[in-house]
Amino acid sequence: MTYAASFRVWRGDVTGGDLQDFTVDVNEGEVVLDVIHRLQATQAGDLAVRWNCKAGKCGSCSAEINGRPRLMCMTRMSTFGEGDTVTVTPLRTFPVIRDLVTDVSYNYDKAAQIPAFNPRPREADGSHRMQQVDVERSQEFRKCIECFLCQDTCHVIRDHEGNKGAFAGPRYLIRLAELDMHPLDVTDRRDAAQDDFGLGYCNITKCCSEVCPEGIHLTDNGIIPLKERVVDRRFDPLTWLGSKIGRRPKD
Repeated sequence: MTYAASFRVWRGDVTGGDLQDFTVDVNEGEVVLDVIHRLQATQAGDLAVRWNCKAGKCGSCSAEINGRPRLMCMTRMSTFGEGDTVTVTPLRTFPVIRDLVTDVSYNYDKAAQIPAFNPRPREADGSHRMQQVDVERSQEFRKCIECFLCQDTCHVIRDHEGNKGAFAGPRYLIRLAELDMHPLDVTDRRDAAQDDFGLGYCNITKCCSEVCPEGIHLTDNGIIPLKERVVDRRFDPLTWLGSKIGRRPKD
């Protein structure tokens, strides 16, 4: 079954722009990206849109659909009524390059600052050994497709541009958590998480988990445990006392 859908798509560039109205045919079973491609092919040949796999695994086609950060390739048109207007806008947290394409280089800059994986020395036979139970928690975070929807919806940087210098965002806080939980890694990143990547800015509203297309529990399984580790290090009186015992100068 085919019907004519009303679309409002943001058109513009770094100098400004606005929403433009279109009527586009929709076929049964299609997703928003299908319709954007049809719009591009029939009415707006110069429409800029970033996409790659169309299978929800590359994270390229991130946008805001009716105000909610989503992957266009994973948002079915059956989500909306035939009489609804579907509004597609670029990710609000990042600078617009053109139309639906934004400059997400902020995320790559933060990624480059994360202290790298630093495994302990290998066993005598040259191997690394660990049990599956020890890596299950951190494996969840490896499902990330770097769509940056969690970064886009995080109000710490979405509503406060000035925080970007001090705050890495949920995607990179769970990267820190992943490394901190890894059974082979020997680098202590707790101080860096707090001082360099702004862990304390996160007030665990869980909006990042709500928009994750991979269903990663960023807040409950990553950010909160990382916060607990930092609190234990810095504010637990017994931990503080234990760190002082045995530090008397030698005679």
